[in-house]
Amino acid sequence: MRPKRIVGGTAAVAGALSLLAVGMPATAHAAAPAAGPRWGTCPAGTDAPRGTYCSTLKVPLDHKKPDGRQIKLTLSIAGAGNAPRTLVVNPGGPGESGIGVAKLVWSSLPQKVAEKYNVVSFDPRGIGASTPVSCGDTGKLTKHPALPYTPANAGQEKKRLTVARKVAEQCQKHSRALLPHMTTENAARDMDRIRAALGKSKLDYLGYSYGTRLGATYATLFPKRTGRMVLDSVMDPTASSYTSQFQQNTALQHRAEQFFAWTAEHDRTYHLGTSRAKVAAAWEATRKKLDARPAGGRAGSAELDDLLASAMYTDLMWGDLARSVSDYRRGDAGGLLSATDQLAEGGVNPAMLAYSCVDDPWPRDWKTWRADTRASARKAPLFGWLNTWYSAPCAFWKARPTTPVKIGAVKVPPPLLLQAKDDAATPLAGARRMHTALKGSRLVVAGGGNHGQFLFDANSCVDKHGSRYLLTGKLPARDATCPATPAPKP
Repeated sequence: MRPKRIVGGTAAVAGALSLLAVGMPATAHAAAPAAGPRWGTCPAGTDAPRGTYCSTLKVPLDHKKPDGRQIKLTLSIAGAGNAPRTLVVNPGGPGESGIGVAKLVWSSLPQKVAEKYNVVSFDPRGIGASTPVSCGDTGKLTKHPALPYTPANAGQEKKRLTVARKVAEQCQKHSRALLPHMTTENAARDMDRIRAALGKSKLDYLGYSYGTRLGATYATLFPKRTGRMVLDSVMDPTASSYTSQFQQNTALQHRAEQFFAWTAEHDRTYHLGTSRAKVAAAWEATRKKLDARPAGGRAGSAELDDLLASAMYTDLMWGDLARSVSDYRRGDAGGLLSATDQLAEGGVNPAMLAYSCVDDPWPRDWKTWRADTRASARKAPLFGWLNTWYSAPCAFWKARPTTPVKIGAVKVPPPLLLQAKDDAATPLAGARRMHTALKGSRLVVAGGGNHGQFLFDANSCVDKHGSRYLLTGKLPARDATCPATPAPKP
C-alpha cells in the first residue's frame, strides 16, 4: 500500500501509515496480549502508533536448512488482547514495512470484527526492523532532475543502464548472503513460523497488493493451515514480475486518461483544459517545459511522471497533483517541488528489488527489454519506460532467480478476493486469473480504480463483504459487484 521506490524516481500508492508515537502504552481499548510472543515497546523509527506492541521472532535464512543461520523478524500487534482470533496483515510492496499496519487495520475494523480479532503485522525478511537488505548509499546514483524516462538518444539510455548496473552491484556487495533467499516462498514460510508462534492452528490473513501473492503462496504451501483469507487488489498469479510491469503500464495509461477527464470536468478550478484531450496536451507541454528547464533545478519530466504514477493509485491525490501543475503553469512551482522532494526521499528500495529480481527469471539481454518496452510505450506512452527503469537492476542482478510456487497447483480453502475495476497497480484481468486459479474463491469487484479497497476506500459495500466474511467465515454465495466511491471534489 505504501510508496514504491524507483531508480531515478518514485511511483507510489498514497501513504496511509503516517501515524506516529512509537511504543507508547496501550489505550483503554487496546490491551497487551498475555500469551504468545513477548510483546513490548516497538523499535524506534518504526512509526508504530500508540497502542501497538512489538516482538521479534527468529526464522531460518534458508528454510531448506532450518537449523542454519537465523534472521530476525519484527512483529507488531494491536487489539483487545483477549480476542479469540488473530488476523495477520501484509500491506504489499514487496518491500514495505508492516509495523504500523496492525493498529491502522484494527482501528479501522467495525467494532464487532475488532472485538473478534487481534491484528498482527510484521516487517517481512529484508525489510525495516527485521534483518534488512541494504544496497549501501545509493543517493549519488539517484540525482534530480533525473534523465527523462524515455531515452532521447543512446547516450541517455546508456547512462540509465549504468545506474541500474551499479545498483545491482551495490546490493550484491552489501547483502550478498541475503539476496538468494529474498523470495515470496521464503516469506510465506516465515508466516507459518509466525502462525506457530502465535499458537494458532490456522492463519487468518489479510493481504493487499503484493500481499495477495504472498497470501496465495502461503495457502498453496500450507492449505491445511490456511484459515480465513482476504486478498485485496489482487496480483496476477500467471504473470512473471517482468511481464506484469508491462500489464501495469497499460492500466496506468487508462487511469491517467480518467484523471485527465476528471481534471477537464473541473477546468474552472485547474485551468488545464475543458476536455480530456486538451488536458493531455497541456500535460505534455508541461513535461517538455520541465525537460528544457527543470523547476527549481531538480524537477524535470521524470519527476512529473513519478507524481502522475503515484496519483494513479488513488483519486484522493488527483486534486493536489492537478493544483500543483496548474500553479506551476502560472509561475508558482512550490507545490510541484514539495511533492517532488517528498517522493525523492526514499531513493532505491533495496527490499523491493531483492524480491522482484529473485522471485522469478528476468531477461538478461537488454535488447529484449528495449524491444518489449518500446512496444509497451506505443500503448502507454506516459509510462512505457518508467517501470522498466525501476526494474532494470534485475537485468544485472547477481543472485540467481528462483522458480515461484505455482498458485493453484493444489486445492486451497477458497479466499475472498476484493478488487477495483480500474485498479492500475493490479489490473482486474489479473484478479480474474487469481479467481480462476483458486477454485471456489469469490470475487467482489468495485467500480472506480483506487488501489486498496477494504477499510481504506470508504466503500461501505466492499467493507460489508469483507467484514461479514471475517466474522462468519462464509463467502458470498456468488461473485458480486459494488458501486465506486464518489469521485473526489476539486
